Amino acid sequence: MDEGVSRIRRRVSVRKRDRPSLGSGFAAPTAAELKPGDEEGEEEMVAGSRRRKTVEVQPVENDSEEDMFGDYDSFAENSFLAQVDDLEQQYMQVPEHRKHASDLSTEDLCSESIKHNKLSITTVGNFTELKTDEHIKNQSRHENVSIEPDILYDVPSSQVLYFENLQNSSDDLGNQSTKERDWNASSHKIVNEELPQNRIEQHQQIDDSSSKVRTSSEENRRKSLKEHLKSAMTGNAKAQTPIFSRTKQLKETLLSEEINVAKKTIESSSDDLGPFYSLPSKVRDLYVQFKGIEKLYEWQHTCLTLNSVQERKNLIYSLPTSGGKTLVAEILMLQELLCRRRDVLMILPYVAIVQEKISGLSSFGIELGFFVEEYAGSKGKFPPIKRREKKSLYIATIEKGHSLVNSLIETGRIGSLGLVVVDELHMIGEGSRGAILEMTLAKILYTSKTTQIIGMSATLNNVEDLQEFLQAEYYTSQFRPVELKEYLKINNAIYEVDCKAENGITFSRLLNCQYSDTLKKMDPDHLVALVTEVIPNYSCLVFCPTKKNCENVAEMICKFLSKEYLKQREKEKHEVIKNLKNISSGNLCPVLKRTIPFGVAYHHSGLTSDERKLLEEAYSTGVLCLFTCTSTLAAGVNLPARRVILRAPYVAKEFLKRNQYKQMIGRAGRAGIDSVGESILILQEKDKQQVLELISRPLENCYSHLVQEFTKGIQTLFLSLIGLKIATNLDDIYHFMCGTFFGVQQKILLKEKSLWEITVESLRYLTEKGLLQKDAINKSEEEIQYSFHITKLGRASFKGAIDLAYCDILYRDLKKGLEGLVLESLLHLIYLTTPYDMASQCVPDWMIYFRQFSQLSPAEQNVAALLGVSENFIGKKASGQAIKKKVDKDIVNRLYLSFVLYTLLKETNIWSVSEKFNMPRGYIQSLLTGAASFSSCVLHFCEELEEFWVYRALLGELTKKLTYCVKAELIPLMEVTGVLEGRAKQLYNAGYKSLMHLANANPEVLIRTLDHLSRRQAKQIVSSAKMLLHEKAEALQEEVEELLRLPPDFPSIEVSATEKA
Repeated sequence: MDEGVSRIRRRVSVRKRDRPSLGSGFAAPTAAELKPGDEEGEEEMVAGSRRRKTVEVQPVENDSEEDMFGDYDSFAENSFLAQVDDLEQQYMQVPEHRKHASDLSTEDLCSESIKHNKLSITTVGNFTELKTDEHIKNQSRHENVSIEPDILYDVPSSQVLYFENLQNSSDDLGNQSTKERDWNASSHKIVNEELPQNRIEQHQQIDDSSSKVRTSSEENRRKSLKEHLKSAMTGNAKAQTPIFSRTKQLKETLLSEEINVAKKTIESSSDDLGPFYSLPSKVRDLYVQFKGIEKLYEWQHTCLTLNSVQERKNLIYSLPTSGGKTLVAEILMLQELLCRRRDVLMILPYVAIVQEKISGLSSFGIELGFFVEEYAGSKGKFPPIKRREKKSLYIATIEKGHSLVNSLIETGRIGSLGLVVVDELHMIGEGSRGAILEMTLAKILYTSKTTQIIGMSATLNNVEDLQEFLQAEYYTSQFRPVELKEYLKINNAIYEVDCKAENGITFSRLLNCQYSDTLKKMDPDHLVALVTEVIPNYSCLVFCPTKKNCENVAEMICKFLSKEYLKQREKEKHEVIKNLKNISSGNLCPVLKRTIPFGVAYHHSGLTSDERKLLEEAYSTGVLCLFTCTSTLAAGVNLPARRVILRAPYVAKEFLKRNQYKQMIGRAGRAGIDSVGESILILQEKDKQQVLELISRPLENCYSHLVQEFTKGIQTLFLSLIGLKIATNLDDIYHFMCGTFFGVQQKILLKEKSLWEITVESLRYLTEKGLLQKDAINKSEEEIQYSFHITKLGRASFKGAIDLAYCDILYRDLKKGLEGLVLESLLHLIYLTTPYDMASQCVPDWMIYFRQFSQLSPAEQNVAALLGVSENFIGKKASGQAIKKKVDKDIVNRLYLSFVLYTLLKETNIWSVSEKFNMPRGYIQSLLTGAASFSSCVLHFCEELEEFWVYRALLGELTKKLTYCVKAELIPLMEVTGVLEGRAKQLYNAGYKSLMHLANANPEVLIRTLDHLSRRQAKQIVSSAKMLLHEKAEALQEEVEELLRLPPDFPSIEVSATEKA
């Protein structure tokens, strides 16, 4: 018999029988007792002994094999062997019980045996060898017979094989799925992997010796089953018997099954991590803990389980204000961060909302292990830090979001952005900011097919155009957690808005109020009567057309309120006034001083950020019950009220739009507090018809401003497309434009020119301006195609996000500054970073201008002389004299604003600067914020131009000063989101002087230490500090690893064997 064939044996299941001598009655053979043919069996036993625990036993001598089987023979007399003989006869007579295979080769036999777990490679003996030969022949005779369970499956085999099967079954649990996938292509390979190397070589000789197998099979078929049993028992006697625990086997099997399930889960496409919308239940607990949300609304559940959401399609959803849209977006963001392990970008319209959202989500980031990064104003790193393990949630304004996307595209990391969420999606149709938002989304759609976009808004009408642009599904609902009732007030009558009525309104009631003649004259619209129906038990918002009107209405209402209002939460109101003085260096607005004791305050952009934040906190906690405010509050932070009153259907001098109206009245009704929300629009008879049309017409359509905003729109887009190499020739750029929101609406918006003509004209303009260069490419002898590449100035402009209307002016100013940069003070640098657009709107007070100019040092006056502005010119303007010599108006205005910023940086007190320049303190702070942002843009502009290397270090420090504008010791505290100057002073005075102090603070201690600090605010401050500390630590660790990492282009020189020796 060929030795190669002898390696093919039949694997048979083992039925273990309890025997008293199992633990110690058998011994491993000595080297002398092993036959030459058993060397491989010895190798198997040695390998097996490394995988399992064995017990050392003393060798037992046996005179012959017959002596060894005495017990078994006597056992067979008790009818066991008789049963075995019957089984053998049935097996020999009924060929249907034999295995069927599709091939006659021995390799296929082996692979089939492994597949059905019944045939294997063992060292049992010749009987298995004979049975295998017989099985091969029967396969060819019974190809069409179905496979049935083998009747000899339970015949006992070698104990060595038994433990091999146990080991293989454990291994197979982890590898079963892999084997099934690769079975058809690699069955022969699997067999070879189970064999020792010498056995593989012998196995490859099977084909050459197949004729010998067929010759010997007839003779071997006559062997007795009893010889098989003896051979198996011989194997048992030779095998070392390990101590075997059934409990241990079950535990290992269960563990293997769990590992197998885990592997399948990881390899599968499912992102399910838990019961809360595929998120761990910890997320649900955190929402209860941090936000008090115990259950989602039905529409939120429906939206989160939409097929489009499950399939990660783009989605637009629209619901009324206060409907709970943001919660759905947050859950989707957490799914992307935790389940799919990708970064997320959330775009919000205003800096205040960005900071509020960061404060609210930092706690989640700390608990769930992701970073929350702020991109607003001058904050944000480009490109963002690439994290090693934790993912990042970028919360950005529209402008910063655009710059962030540009940096990700440039570095080839746009694919790391898994989800983009856009709040207030309707802003895509609002001026230059809408054009920037459109560019951002268009670039994401064009460059990343795996990034999901979610847009939400309360005021959308032409959704079909947005759907086509974003390739998105649409979901809408009219759900409001609190019922909203709309009313109109005409004279003394109040009408309820009823769409079913003939003219859209029905009479509700007469306003029953007893007004004196003085009160009628002061309050013809009955505002006092309307607000006193609600306050002080409930909150109320009164929207006014102008900022001045807000202050006047607040004062007027307080004049006629009862003295009883002064007693409501009197102590807490005094604390509010005290804190306002503290954050303003002892100053307090006289209007607020008179109104706050009654629980009333005004709210508009004239307030500083510190004042607004403090008043909003007081309103949220119920200390203040009435705000008189402008329309900006409706689109800003979430401050709902029981009743919303619109003082007039105007915003400034323009008539109210439907979208603005819906946003304002949407603030009525506080979920979980109010049972109903009310809105009352006060109007005069002359405006009645317009108002009736206002309440009945649909929302305004949303239109692209990409072309209308020429330098901030389409030209900026083309420059960045070429700079980022998204599209570099005319055809590609035109193709990109067709996929924009403007491309969807071009038939409506384009009447005089085609999209192709606008594209050509814009590229020509950029080329003439020196921002692009055109190159000719010969596609063929007849056709020449032009491609474009960006110039250094063009790259600096788009990297710095500079308005193209000012990029050449900025370059000229910076170039001129190099000729005589005055560094004795900050004035010259401040002038270079004063925003151009704010200077164009400035109207200087010439007397103040002359007074401030006179106080400049000689070096500072030299700055004005270099710019072409002389003291003589300012003096003549102040005295009203005629000016013969022309001076650039923009330079004069810009220098005047530079004086304001320079004075502010020296004094760090907005109130004193406001008095010196007779400017609203809110405008001064807006100027400061704009200058900080523009300084950051100029810094990025200079980084792209080698000639401006000197500005880089200087502008970096200046940007930091403009961003915080406080004493140096407060800057580390003000880096924490939500901590402004007033709060930073409180923290510093309380002993919290660094980021480390604040990150390790106890919120309860902060509440007791600081005045007017709620528990929610204390927790948010600590969480934001911890998040910032973790971000800085991670960045430093990344930097260390980058320094220690071997460069990819490190030269490798192979060392020869001789040199090694």
